[in-house]
Amino acid sequence: MTTLENTIGNTPLIKLQRLTPANGSEVWLKLEGNNPAGSVKDRAAWSMINQAELRGDISPGDQLIEATSGNTGIALAMIAAMKGYRLRLLMPDNMSQERQDAMRAYGAELILVPREQGMEGARDLAQAMAARGEGRVLDQFNNPDNPLGHYQTTGPELWQQSNQRMTILSPAWAPPAPLPA
Repeated sequence: MTTLENTIGNTPLIKLQRLTPANGSEVWLKLEGNNPAGSVKDRAAWSMINQAELRGDISPGDQLIEATSGNTGIALAMIAAMKGYRLRLLMPDNMSQERQDAMRAYGAELILVPREQGMEGARDLAQAMAARGEGRVLDQFNNPDNPLGHYQTTGPELWQQSNQRMTILSPAWAPPAPLPA
């Protein structure tokens, strides 16, 4: 049976037909927007919650806390709702209404900090709340389970979907990086 949780990942890899470098290389796109919450952050959010569960750090019903500016918060809200967690998301008050609405639609409680405090203010408040025993911070910015989601899923998917032919990976947020042989 297909569940929302097992639709995270396995996103299409498509070859661009009109963009062909002069050297004959192929250019492919991984359509991470096809994840259920709409971004690559679904993988990281799933990994952070799943790994914390496997370690016994959290269990359904627990209060989770996270500072976010958008897509990670939306993905966490979706996964928290699926798995039965209460979620408080902290974000600067100048983040888009659409992002706020998406998080609330999944049942997350939003706590807005003044825009002047920015993400640092949201992170500081999240840590202070956890120190008072108000919940557990997932800490996307320092949590090794965040990139682990890509190591465990995105990397193997790219390798399999490219028929083991991929030689260079260039994420949209970073410069090109050759893959080790």
